[in-house]
Amino acid sequence: MAAKNYIMNREAAEQKLHRMALELAENLNGDTEPVVLIGIRNSGNVIAEKTAALLKNYVSCEIKVISLSMDKHHPTTVILSENMPLDKVHVIIADDVTNSGRTLLYALKPLLEFHPKSIQTLVLVERMHKLFPIKPDYVGLSVATTLQEHIQVEVADGELVGAYVE
Repeated sequence: MAAKNYIMNREAAEQKLHRMALELAENLNGDTEPVVLIGIRNSGNVIAEKTAALLKNYVSCEIKVISLSMDKHHPTTVILSENMPLDKVHVIIADDVTNSGRTLLYALKPLLEFHPKSIQTLVLVERMHKLFPIKPDYVGLSVATTLQEHIQVEVADGELVGAYVE
């Protein structure tokens, strides 16, 4: 088995999440409306949980984390882990890697029946192969890759291990 070609280790991933939490806090500055982070399972959920924990140090508004599940290759059904009203809240959709923008686009589907105050997206790694009109608002690392390469975010025991190209 070949060694993994890491583009981000645990420390770098934590640093990127901290920076994104600070950017998010700055954009929420003074706003008292609740924030709901929606993590796209599985790695996206870890990213949402970690970001929420960091964000709590900088804002006083209520912060909640829920998860979203879908088949990323055929996203016809999109399910939130909790049925809750998302009117007048800040929604942050968190995922590990964005490539074409399809997953983030379909993650918006259950939000269409509500009227959130804002909807933003946060990803640990952004690739440059957009096919859908989605640009993440908060990005840990932007990477230019070939279409044949894939980026994996590695998670173990609820902790980010790093990200590598395969």
